Amino acid sequence: MSDLYSLLDALDQAGSEKIDAVLATVVKVEGSAYRRPGARMLIPLYGQTVGTISGGCLEQELARKAWWLTESGGAVVRRYSTAAQEDEEADAEDAALTFGLGCNGTVHVLLERHEAGKKSLLLDVLQRVKASGQPAALATVLAAGRKSRVRIGARMGLDAFMNPCEGIDCQALEHTLRGDLHRTLEVKKSSLMIYGQGADEVEVCLEYLAPQHRLVIFGAGHDAQPLVRFARELNWHVTVVDGRAHFARPERFPGASQVMVAPIDEPFKLSSAVDGAAVVIMTHSYRQDRHWLENVMQCSPAYVGQLGPRERTERLLDEMDVSAYQPGILPRLHYPIGLDLGGDTPASVALAIVGEITAYLNKRSGGMLKYRQTAIHPACEPTRPGEQLLCTSAIASLINSRSQVMAGSA
Repeated sequence: MSDLYSLLDALDQAGSEKIDAVLATVVKVEGSAYRRPGARMLIPLYGQTVGTISGGCLEQELARKAWWLTESGGAVVRRYSTAAQEDEEADAEDAALTFGLGCNGTVHVLLERHEAGKKSLLLDVLQRVKASGQPAALATVLAAGRKSRVRIGARMGLDAFMNPCEGIDCQALEHTLRGDLHRTLEVKKSSLMIYGQGADEVEVCLEYLAPQHRLVIFGAGHDAQPLVRFARELNWHVTVVDGRAHFARPERFPGASQVMVAPIDEPFKLSSAVDGAAVVIMTHSYRQDRHWLENVMQCSPAYVGQLGPRERTERLLDEMDVSAYQPGILPRLHYPIGLDLGGDTPASVALAIVGEITAYLNKRSGGMLKYRQTAIHPACEPTRPGEQLLCTSAIASLINSRSQVMAGSA
């Protein structure tokens, strides 16, 4: 979701200028690929594209053909191979989609037209995630059998406020998707599912839409400036807080979403600011650090990092009331903060901090990939639910008849 917000801004601008656009979304990856499912690129009828779906190899091809591929108005899924060479036995169409990059991966891209000013479930859900800061789950049909009564691009969304459908005319599928969307929100992970079989088979992408990462920095010194720049480059929402008004000035942090002056002897609603956010404490003031760290430990941040030597932080912790800590907060506390990159300039320290936060939020160790023994990304293989989904009227009648027979024999 890191590039989602610039894409939504571009969609808003295209809508205000009454410019139609094609939205390209990576929906499935086989083998190696630069971007994962959920990566999006906007291709307006006029103007520059926004976003990326690969390392730069597919964008030009899609920008050139997206409008032709969607001229019928319906959504289509296009398959692109990054194998080392073209398959001599492939047909002309498949050969045209092989890029000879040697990555040995296949990327499936959903292409959809978006008319300026026309509402859609996709944009509604994405805007809600952006505005509310709450996650959502989105089901998108990628392939459908001729008897499935759904179309490619049909959707169902789920968040804390709604559970709408768009183009799904099968009650059994709708019911099953609702349960699977709830599970997607619970596990916070996207997946591919196949429901039904044969002419009823439907392949669906269940996408977890995470809200924008939030970073709260306590301390507005000069070394906080590169940290704000790096975080904004990742499209994080950044808040800078300091009790010293001559440090906490918006002009010193143009990339921050909010810069606040908060003296430690005045009330401050800390939980609303830091719950669920990554927190970095770097005031270079022992008194301020102790105040903010003690109060943050009573909240529910996703990550807490304390700048300074290990001995200094342990001294801070020894002076605090452990009984007031939020349960489970200690494993989220990191000190000394940052990955072991070896640098000592403000920019290199900021890089180490952002790197550690990114690794921690992604449940990674932050080590070198050359030593990783498993794949960088998990496999993206479709799975089937325990119970097969049956949508056709003939099968439904069969189920009803069997139920009646069982009821009569009971």
